[in-house]
Amino acid sequence: MNKNRFGFLSLGLIGGSIALAIRQICPDAHIVAYARRQSTLDEALAAGAIDEGTTQINELFSDCDMIFLCAPVAVNNTFLEQLKPVLSDKTIITDVGSVKGSIHETVTKLGLDSHFIGGHPMAGSEKTGFANASPLLLENAYYILTPTEAVSQETVAEYYSFVKKMGALPLILSHQEHDYVTAAISHVPHLVAAALANLVHDHDSANETMKMIAAGGFKDITRIASSSPDMWESICMSNTENIANLLDDYINSLQTISKAVRAKQAGFTHDLFAASKAYRDSFSDLPRGPINKVFACYVDIPDETGSIASIATLLAKADISIKNIGIIHNRDFEEGVLRIEFYEQTTLDEAVVLLQSLHYSIYQRK
Repeated sequence: MNKNRFGFLSLGLIGGSIALAIRQICPDAHIVAYARRQSTLDEALAAGAIDEGTTQINELFSDCDMIFLCAPVAVNNTFLEQLKPVLSDKTIITDVGSVKGSIHETVTKLGLDSHFIGGHPMAGSEKTGFANASPLLLENAYYILTPTEAVSQETVAEYYSFVKKMGALPLILSHQEHDYVTAAISHVPHLVAAALANLVHDHDSANETMKMIAAGGFKDITRIASSSPDMWESICMSNTENIANLLDDYINSLQTISKAVRAKQAGFTHDLFAASKAYRDSFSDLPRGPINKVFACYVDIPDETGSIASIATLLAKADISIKNIGIIHNRDFEEGVLRIEFYEQTTLDEAVVLLQSLHYSIYQRK
């Protein structure tokens, strides 16, 4: 991709990570950025992620080969309106939003179809802001591209190749298919997880017995309920129809399950679990999707003073960083009494090899 001048509107976790990745693969690129706070720009300048920063959207962006819109969907739509007067004919605009319909509508309304390739890097973290940006954030993550029909195939092919150079896995979809797919595999699951967490909250006793023993499986399947309320409300308000339609189908399936369970319908739940197990077990474990994977293992340890400290010390001496560690008290569906979570797959793999070499029993969930 013969581009050497890049612009960023907003520099959070995703925008900052893309800027840092571009710096690695195109060290001579000139990168300009807009941010609301000068402190963010100062931080990005100090990190070498950008060459110029501004708190105004102005002519600094007029000579950019590519501009990344890295704010929430509604804000990106406003950015487009502000950019239009200063755009050059050569500029390609992309975004990083998880809903594409709204921004494609705005692009068409503003007559910018020939400039736009929608983008959605399916990567993230529970941490936010430029301070947590990393050039490795995109590695092995799907990066969906939603080009307009007015953008040349050559330009799309160039950007596709560029995404691969950043370490991501590009996939081209229409913006309609993108929004339907992400509603099913990301947006609805977040709502379901939130509803499950609230179900237990609403039915718990005064002494919170349910909360006390809600470890292991329940905690895992509701983990994404801890996501940002502001971000997820924005997503639900932007991809409303797809989410509502899929929720209706899910509710219908739950009602069917409820009726079968109430009637003690022999074989129904067995077939349900068998089909879901076969389908889930067929998922690839390599690329990253829209819901972040947890890198954790479970360890059997003796119930004696110092057991946890011993393992933590062993890992620390091997320069293996632990993200979280804790005892599993509810072991109905778990093997291993100690759960250790790591920041990445390579660190988890190193820890497993080390602990197994010391004859610890290690379990990993798929």
